[in-house]
Amino acid sequence: MQVPNLKTALSGPMAEVERLILDNATAVERWFRLEWQEHTPPFYSSVDLRNSGFKIAPVDTNLYPGGFNNLSREMQPLAVQAAQSAIEKYCADAKSLLLIPENHTRNLFYLQNVARLQTILRQTGLEVRLGSLSPEVKAPTELTLPDGQSITVEPLVRNGDRLGLAGFDPCAILLNNDLSAGIPAILQNLSGQVLLPPLHAGWAVRRKSNHFHAYDEVVAKFAAEIGIDPWLINPFFGVCGQINFHERTGEECLKGNVESILPRIRAKYAEYGIKDEPFVIVKADAGTYGMGIMSVTSPDEVVGLNRKQRNKMAVGKEGLEVSEVIIQEGVHTIERVGGASAEPVVYMIDRFVVGSFYRVNTLRSPTENLNAPGAHFESLGFESAGATPVPEDDPETTHNRFYTYGVIARLAALAASYELEQTAPRAARG
Repeated sequence: MQVPNLKTALSGPMAEVERLILDNATAVERWFRLEWQEHTPPFYSSVDLRNSGFKIAPVDTNLYPGGFNNLSREMQPLAVQAAQSAIEKYCADAKSLLLIPENHTRNLFYLQNVARLQTILRQTGLEVRLGSLSPEVKAPTELTLPDGQSITVEPLVRNGDRLGLAGFDPCAILLNNDLSAGIPAILQNLSGQVLLPPLHAGWAVRRKSNHFHAYDEVVAKFAAEIGIDPWLINPFFGVCGQINFHERTGEECLKGNVESILPRIRAKYAEYGIKDEPFVIVKADAGTYGMGIMSVTSPDEVVGLNRKQRNKMAVGKEGLEVSEVIIQEGVHTIERVGGASAEPVVYMIDRFVVGSFYRVNTLRSPTENLNAPGAHFESLGFESAGATPVPEDDPETTHNRFYTYGVIARLAALAASYELEQTAPRAARG
């Protein structure tokens, strides 16, 4: 494990945020406990964070996390305990669970994530089998992974209003497939089985802008609780629909949002004496895999894109056309691993932080998207993962820094709870 290092000692607003969170750790934990009494956490989630030295903020929240294999094995007991807590909410007497992964069975690194997730769930006392949505899987198929493990994926079987496998009728179904390509009929109108996450958590329905609207709401409450400026843990954003990059429609909306957000960032930079150049990130309002993302510092940069830029922005995962984008305040990273730009990714099951790792990219600058070619992952061990704070220690010690990261990630998970509550009726109507 490589321990991350920071380009500069953190001071000013960043140190203030960390110290306030540490000094108020008891109140923070009580606040979360009360919130979770009112809101159900996602079954699992992962949050990409950026630490600029003056600000820590989530930049993406994934409700179908695909990197459990990148977590330290030291954290696995925490993950098992958290999974037990989550499962008890839905199927207290559950004996079996169907796990549905992404269709790309040739991505062996992703399948290592599936194997780790299956192991965690089995250790809760469940029989866990893997069912594939892929039409290519017509019979039980054993796949050998790079680490020597093997997993078996099987074709799904629909019997009336229940879903399972041949000879396997589970209580619960856990999706590790983000439904970017749409919601298959085989998953719809199930009865008597718990489907986790719910269908409207998939990218066929979900929008990042809805998540960050919910995050605004959560952060407003949290910031009032501990007395900080919400901006220090929250990026500004705007949204544009009806975009067509190939036909260059919607450019004025993009330009208007950039023109609106950059001055707001500059005003905050002036307030805190920050000399960095503000920038914004334009990315698809739905989807993952780091596709369809650009970093801009001027409104003029989003008008008159060349063909290469338009092609890059026009298509997301599964080859789907991008028609809606979120324009988000850019948060550069000062963290480095082995001299390369890095950002922490925090994993949760239920309301519990169960591990962290660094996404490291040797080919990308501190202001660019790191979820791109050149990325690799460095896991963090138990002591480094910030499971518990030590308020009497310096805020910049690794365990305290990751406690702060865990708090911000939990705020994002809570925002996902708000988001799913707020969008569920809309999904039902649609």
